Amino acid sequence: MKSTSWIVNGVMAAAIIILYVLHFSNSTPVIKASAMTGSGTKVAYFEIDSIQNNYEFFKEVKSALQVKDMENAKQLTALKNDFAAKYQDLQKNGQRLTQAEVTSRQQELAQLEKNYTNKEQQLSQEMQEESFKRLQEVKKKIEIFLGKYNSNKTFSYIFSSNSDLMYYKDTAYDITSDIIKGLNGEHKSKN
Repeated sequence: MKSTSWIVNGVMAAAIIILYVLHFSNSTPVIKASAMTGSGTKVAYFEIDSIQNNYEFFKEVKSALQVKDMENAKQLTALKNDFAAKYQDLQKNGQRLTQAEVTSRQQELAQLEKNYTNKEQQLSQEMQEESFKRLQEVKKKIEIFLGKYNSNKTFSYIFSSNSDLMYYKDTAYDITSDIIKGLNGEHKSKN
């Protein structure tokens, strides 16, 4: 009886080994195929903050937007100062004015305040639209350049690096300096 159980156990062990070998030898080609498919994709990235700090056109856009923002602030400050001067004048001379004059000046102050609020909203809306438009110009120039840049390369994807989105990146695939040189070269040739 004992020899029979040894024979059965031996046959079972051999069968398990054969099944094990057959099972894993059939799955190996699938693993190799998927690895070969993944190796054909090339990905590169660039540091968007480096582009913002070193791309001359972006710097010009940023500077122009800052100038416009300062001009808007001057307009608003002038309106605010006009309101403050008229308010102080009313406070100072209000006792000498008739009730009709006081009411007229209060209405004028209310209108100035309304004008200020409307102007502030208008300038803010214009600034947002201008910023969006100009930043889209920058983005479009980068996209066009990347199309030209990649015509000689074989990248499937080129990403801009954002620390909120990318958790790991191999610096071997960083093309930031190439992009900055190329974008600035194109910008200089157009000016």
